[in-house]
Amino acid sequence: MEALIVVHVGEIAYEDAWALQRKLHQARCDDLIGDHLLLLSHPHTLTAGTRGGKPDRWENLQANRGDLLARGVALIDSDRGGDLTWHGPGQLVAYPIVHLGAYGSDVGHYVWMLEAMMIRALSALGIEAARSPGYPGVWIGSEKIAAIGARIQRWVTMHGVALNLRGPLEGFGWILPCGLEGRGVTSVERQLPSPPPSDADILALVTDAAGAVFDRAVEIRQEPQPIP
Repeated sequence: MEALIVVHVGEIAYEDAWALQRKLHQARCDDLIGDHLLLLSHPHTLTAGTRGGKPDRWENLQANRGDLLARGVALIDSDRGGDLTWHGPGQLVAYPIVHLGAYGSDVGHYVWMLEAMMIRALSALGIEAARSPGYPGVWIGSEKIAAIGARIQRWVTMHGVALNLRGPLEGFGWILPCGLEGRGVTSVERQLPSPPPSDADILALVTDAAGAVFDRAVEIRQEPQPIP
């Protein structure tokens, strides 16, 4: 099996990353490129997922929309699954563009793989995280440390999982995260004594965990594989 191409993108606007994902997704569907994992961060962004077709994607917004727009926060209707979530500074986002044919073409198993990738990386940091039955994502008690929102079309994946690393994570105060009452969010920084690990350390651990969970060698690049 070919190596999983892991691209360390850096910070990128959500809509630019979404456009890149669509381009790579189409190329992967057409078997023009191999499987990719994009590792990146976004500036302050709120995205509303499809929520299973519910009519009001933004009902869990708890801040004033005008105030957020004035602050430069992007508000985007996304085509990923899930509810309302925040992306921003202090978070690492992982977007696999992977054909699931090699993994049983099983949506539930793919979600399990995303969770396993983050649980494995956190374990390497000495953080004991786990699944919570009925609630996708990675949890420490009743607090979520990694959120999942994926899209699968023609058995090729888009979007993925966001891991909270550090900082105030203030954007979660603007929403009811994932529409769940009585549950909070946490971060790597809050779970570890100082100093927290560097971004380079986190990238390396998540890259290694992805290779283990997807059972692939990894090839780290600064740019995606060129599309013929």
